[in-house]
Amino acid sequence: MVRLIIVLDKCQEQVLQRSGMDNWPFILLEAAVGLSLLVMSRQQPFPGPARRMGWLMIAIFALFVLAETAPRDVEVLSHLVLLIILGGLGTLKGIHNMIITRREVLVAPFSGALFCAGSIGLMAEEWPNLSQFEQIAAFLTAVLLIGGQMWLVFRGLLIGRLPLAWSQAGIQALQRGLIEGEHGAIWCFERAWDLEEEHLNPMAWIALEKINRHLGNDSSADEWQVRAAESGGIEAVAGEWIDAIEQALKALLPKI
Repeated sequence: MVRLIIVLDKCQEQVLQRSGMDNWPFILLEAAVGLSLLVMSRQQPFPGPARRMGWLMIAIFALFVLAETAPRDVEVLSHLVLLIILGGLGTLKGIHNMIITRREVLVAPFSGALFCAGSIGLMAEEWPNLSQFEQIAAFLTAVLLIGGQMWLVFRGLLIGRLPLAWSQAGIQALQRGLIEGEHGAIWCFERAWDLEEEHLNPMAWIALEKINRHLGNDSSADEWQVRAAESGGIEAVAGEWIDAIEQALKALLPKI
């Protein structure tokens, strides 16, 4: 471990002697995170949190680009501290959204990437000034941060299905009168299923059956009715859920 730290120390000194750390890698990271959140938020049941985070990162990206054109350079240290603060707060909020409310899964992994970049960048910036013990502690901290970030990516982006949130988004769209199209009730309910939470599937199937029946699409309604029956039928769904769907449909225009 000590030999590894010495090698890393020499590499860091060589990098700093050649060019020094500047703001542009972090500026490009902010742009990439912002654009990714804006694009991927469209595939979330509740795109609001990811969309707001995306626009915030785009705004910060634009401000730092303007700052780079100023006569006085922006200190890298202040940029790293900003990344740590934004990334830390975003990660906490994102984990709450991902695990507690289960409404979206994007904010946590992307905020975690910002937090890791800021923290590891800060340690790299201060590396020559650290003692050997502090370098070992910083290295182990970086390993833990990367491990935590891998868990956020795996939990959020790879297995982060949100069947209940899609059903909630579907009923909200139905109550607003938005039935078809992106983020319409049908679009949301068609995504409100999960193999690991099959008890939630009848909620979506019955909603789709009733909506298609209301629209006069009897063939599609019959297909969804069969799928609902295979998952337990109307007895597997709370009466309040069915009442909410029927009340929302009554508030719409008459049948087509």
